[in-house]
Amino acid sequence: MKKKVIVACGGAVATSTIAANKVVELGKKNGIEIDICQVRISEIESNLSGASLIVTTSKVKRDYGVPLITGMPFISGIGVEKTERAVLDVLRSE
Repeated sequence: MKKKVIVACGGAVATSTIAANKVVELGKKNGIEIDICQVRISEIESNLSGASLIVTTSKVKRDYGVPLITGMPFISGIGVEKTERAVLDVLRSE
């Protein structure tokens, strides 16, 4: 079963594309099919239906009722392993 992951940044272009690619790669390596929904932060709420996880490349303090992980380590390269574990924990627990 595919897992819907919302990946969001300010413009839904640059950093979210990098993070989305990393999440898809991580899923492939771990046998998890991922359906990416790439949006602006302001569009998260209207795309929540069926979402397993939200990954953002900027700080978001709002609770959407879906696990939210900051994906900045995918951009900076610092703390990538910890972030990958967190993503996998959420996707495997569903």
